[in-house]
Amino acid sequence: MIVVFSPLLRVNLMYRLLPLLLAVSAFNAHAASPADHFDYQHQSEWHAVHDAFQSPVDIRTADTVAPDGDEPDVIRSQYGEVKATAVDTGHALQVNVPGGDVKIRGRHFTLRQFHFHAHSEHTIDGRWYPAEVHLVHIAKDGRMAVIGVMLVPGDANPVLDSVLKAARKGEAHEVPGVIIPGKLLPRSDVYYHYLGSLTTPPLTENVEWYVLKQPITASPEQLDALRGFYADNFRQPQPLEGRVVTQFDPALLKK
Repeated sequence: MIVVFSPLLRVNLMYRLLPLLLAVSAFNAHAASPADHFDYQHQSEWHAVHDAFQSPVDIRTADTVAPDGDEPDVIRSQYGEVKATAVDTGHALQVNVPGGDVKIRGRHFTLRQFHFHAHSEHTIDGRWYPAEVHLVHIAKDGRMAVIGVMLVPGDANPVLDSVLKAARKGEAHEVPGVIIPGKLLPRSDVYYHYLGSLTTPPLTENVEWYVLKQPITASPEQLDALRGFYADNFRQPQPLEGRVVTQFDPALLKK
């Protein structure tokens, strides 16, 4: 079936996507330049163009609902070995990568970068975690999807180990060898999904959030190193404002 958009519909679609497309442009510029003009000590002064669907949020598991319909909800990652660059952005340790595909709820996204917050930005039943990694993906239409993964003390993570060896305060350095971003994902496919925003200015909305239920581990030394770069680089949880958080558990589909 071929769908032809009328001129009016095309204009309306571009109007709706414009804020997100501008955010993508800002995101690309941000990835190339570590200079930013905000700080977490004054986050109450951050202002969004729209502030109804902001992130992060506190995920109350008792209030989550199962997804509706027959939509394919599994996250299928195809992250291979990639070269990477560790960048101090001025507010987070960020790793830029040339690609890596993921299929989320039937749509294709490309991994552009991942970065770390310590402690976590999202909370689950009011609980913060020592750190959280955000894997930022962009689709061809400019739509953004972010996978959030919590970090807890345990075995060292090989990706984080390579990144920390390359990272330097205020600089950008190529990570030696290659990394596999998929090693930042847990074994479990269970995740929480909601519509939110970027967690740093410009706080643009219409970002698809997928917060994985199972954390991954990092050694205490790795967590200390993350805090050594940026401690307390997290935004406070924002009101849900009527939003519903869905929980996808593939085990429930087999029953």
